[in-house]
Amino acid sequence: MVKRSSAHGTAAAGDGQQGEERSSSGGDKAAASTKYISGAASAPATPTKRNDNGKVRKEEIAQTFVIVNERPVDDISLDFFYKPHTITLLAVSVLAVMYFAFVRNEANLDDNIWSGLMCIVFFFLIVSVIAFPNGPFTRPHPAVWRILFGCSVLYLLMLQFLMFQNYPTIRSIFYWIDPKLKNFHIDMEKEYGVNCSDVSWERVKGHLDVFAWGHFLGWAFKAILIRHMGILWAISVMWEITEITFAHLLPNFIECWWDALILDVIICNGLGIWVGLKICQILEMREYKWASIKDISTTTGKIKRAMLQFTPESWSAIRWLDPKSTAMRFAAVMQLVIFWQVTELNTFFLKHIFEMPPDHFIVIGRLIFIGLFVAPSVRQYYVYVTDTRCKRVGTQCWVYGAIMVSEAILCIKNGKELFERTQAINIVIWLTVQVLISVSFVYVAVVWQQRQLKKSEAQAQSASGLSKRAGDSPQGTPAKGNLSPVKEKKIK
Repeated sequence: MVKRSSAHGTAAAGDGQQGEERSSSGGDKAAASTKYISGAASAPATPTKRNDNGKVRKEEIAQTFVIVNERPVDDISLDFFYKPHTITLLAVSVLAVMYFAFVRNEANLDDNIWSGLMCIVFFFLIVSVIAFPNGPFTRPHPAVWRILFGCSVLYLLMLQFLMFQNYPTIRSIFYWIDPKLKNFHIDMEKEYGVNCSDVSWERVKGHLDVFAWGHFLGWAFKAILIRHMGILWAISVMWEITEITFAHLLPNFIECWWDALILDVIICNGLGIWVGLKICQILEMREYKWASIKDISTTTGKIKRAMLQFTPESWSAIRWLDPKSTAMRFAAVMQLVIFWQVTELNTFFLKHIFEMPPDHFIVIGRLIFIGLFVAPSVRQYYVYVTDTRCKRVGTQCWVYGAIMVSEAILCIKNGKELFERTQAINIVIWLTVQVLISVSFVYVAVVWQQRQLKKSEAQAQSASGLSKRAGDSPQGTPAKGNLSPVKEKKIK
């Protein structure tokens, strides 16, 4: 199957079925909001079916939700990997658990507890593969996204458990996981806001550490997820304001002006946004043609096809906003921007309250998993916001919303001493500025798209008028700006 993306906006990553790909100069097929439902492969746009009363049929509404919540795999060529193997999976799982349960050494209590927890996680993820929805993505395999959804549910349940523990108990749990945390205190973190008058190359080079590269890659990833320049810059600017607002609570937020303005906003944020959107643009302008691995004769071709299974199946254009956006969509985009700020704040408050170094495996692991959780959640949120036929938010988006709120509650509950130093006026100003900047950036994006639409319509009308006048002119009349054959001969 061949799919070509639209030239409007930035592109959406996808997933899907087999094949080899070819580059193309790009397509210009307009993408409806339903195209964004699939992982990268857009669902075929079906004409809206209406009954005698003009209402959308319930079957179509249900189908729209199914596509975004549990997208089926199209054009299966290797049946073995997509057929159910539940009995085999049950037998292998039970045998594996029996083996380790009888042969392992049970003398150490900590090892016994850890092994029991790992067995619980193991069986829960197996149930996830069998019973959970895979969401809007199917590549490289639906089972991967079901396992990821299972991990998000486990993380949510763990947050619920921790919410009913006191601070010393939670700290002791982290000490049990990693005893080295006993030797770390949050005051040992690197300070960035000292000696700001020193702007030497060595000082700047010292700030371009591994976290700066992580900052850059993080913004590139955000750009690939959100794919809207205005929304991305709104989040970028608002995050710097958030750091200034909460600097009295989180010393790690205190930065020199050149660090915040040049290194963060312009280099890390700006360059990351540009690279991410450039990747989207490149993938949007390509044409994808997929062939079954069975139809590929060479070994090299088969290996290449297997590797391409981990790449998008197609790339569809999206529109968070358009000139005819309603007030509800306007508010939904503002909500997305604010929720993103809360998610970022949770990262720093969790690290600060429970005293973990930035490079700790718990911190890094949480960042990776949150990034993976966000991918299908943003897709489902987009469809819920832009497609009027989708009446329910996707399951993964719902779970991620619960995770975000649970993390915030956990921080507030266990950081009472920290939040007692909160300056109320700063929080009020922060909330006000967040709303104002969100409204401003979203409004500017809508106005810009309206002007672009009018400009394109004017150009189309002008081109149509010129072609019409050229066609109506008498035969032999020279075109405007060109000499007639008689005059040209006299000049010679």
